[in-house]
Amino acid sequence: MRELTIAKVHQLMQEKKLTAVDLVEYYLDRIDKYDKKGPKLNSIILINPHAVQEAKNLDEKLANEGFVGPLHGIPVILKDNCETYDMPTTAGAISLKGFESKKDAFLVKQLREAGAIILAKSNLHEFAIWGETISSIQGQTLNPYDLTRTPGGSSGGTGAAIAADFGIVGIGTDTINSVRSPSSANSLVGIRPTIGCVSRGGIVPYSMTQDTAGAICRTVEDAARTLSVIAGYDPEDEITAWDFPHRHVDYAAGLDKSTLVGKRIGVLRSFFGKEEINQEVNAVVNAAINQMKAAGAIVMDIKEDINSAWLTSDVSVHLDDFSDHLTAYLQALPADKVAVHSLKEIYEKGLYHPVDKENIETAIKLTTHSPEYDKKILRQAQVRNSIMKIIADYELDAIVYLHQQQLVCKVGSSQKQRNGVLCSVTGFPSVVVPAGFSKPDADSVTGVPIGMEIIGEPWSEKRLIMIAHAFEQATHYRKSPVTTPF
Repeated sequence: MRELTIAKVHQLMQEKKLTAVDLVEYYLDRIDKYDKKGPKLNSIILINPHAVQEAKNLDEKLANEGFVGPLHGIPVILKDNCETYDMPTTAGAISLKGFESKKDAFLVKQLREAGAIILAKSNLHEFAIWGETISSIQGQTLNPYDLTRTPGGSSGGTGAAIAADFGIVGIGTDTINSVRSPSSANSLVGIRPTIGCVSRGGIVPYSMTQDTAGAICRTVEDAARTLSVIAGYDPEDEITAWDFPHRHVDYAAGLDKSTLVGKRIGVLRSFFGKEEINQEVNAVVNAAINQMKAAGAIVMDIKEDINSAWLTSDVSVHLDDFSDHLTAYLQALPADKVAVHSLKEIYEKGLYHPVDKENIETAIKLTTHSPEYDKKILRQAQVRNSIMKIIADYELDAIVYLHQQQLVCKVGSSQKQRNGVLCSVTGFPSVVVPAGFSKPDADSVTGVPIGMEIIGEPWSEKRLIMIAHAFEQATHYRKSPVTTPF
């Protein structure tokens, strides 16, 4: 049962060696042992009370009709900013405690139609607005590789849960770093798809300019299979119309033929840190890049200087959007569904975790209707053109860099020097893969996970996934956390 994949589960089901009920009960047992007991990861907000019955129904359908879809019986850990018709959705916020939309987010509907079981809803940084995964509804989630550290964020509950083998598929959302940060920090694979590939319908918004959702899994193949299910056109999220020409892509097809031989890989050197605190991460990712070269990739340094910190402060519109977009979402709900109807009201009532006070105070002073906002949107277009020119000038298949310039932060600190913002402000796709670990120490027997980001131009997911899979098969860097033994 240890760290099963989608393909292995389906093989065992066909051989009548495993049922969906077996699988659900196995994961519920692990959650019971390790989430509020033992290492107390605190990754799960809510367990689906109907999960065992849903598994029984799927076992009956398999016996009588066969698999209902490509994720038949697969337990999913769902970030709790995605609406579910049968469970509350809190976005990690005490201000939304008890909120039930009575409908599924578009991607949740797709998961269920594919046969997946929403096993549990995971903790997140409140309203997904930062990277430590601490919320007023649940508190702090811990990193299973180092219990003194955060699991990254904002989808850190999903990341910690999938790393600890509480489920097979994880779903996160990503506005700046939020799928890729917990993937990097928990030795996982995370995919941030092109904006428009996955619907945001039914997801509590942070910044509709930059929001998307993606898979967090233990293998590239499982993440690719999940993306194939959740991608698609949603008439209620008009930007997904851009997915229509790319519909029905099987992102996992042909992975057995993936290779790094001849792939032209550009290394974005300006995203590597230059301080002492950065040196260990630099060394690990440089070693991973050398492995790409050893596997046949053509690797070259990108000389252009792109400033990650500048992208976050002067190009990203995450905080500029937050108040307007969250308020619009809350005001569109029936008045009796929620107790608050604007970010300003949440602030005035003090219904938030103190760690978010500064971000919320900043956000309520900003608006999407300002000259400075327009300047940021223009800069986003300019950055898109700059990255496309680099891809064209160097004739690249992908660009790589370390996702985070220093190790994921300790509990009580805040994340610094993360590089995920590049794909967030451009809308380009990205895959994070395990690149290795820091040196072991008293707090981490294995060392702290370090992730490498692989990016490309819009709608290049298939190529990026092939590159990520070839790298994964050449290195096998992933390790299980020792805090949640089997």
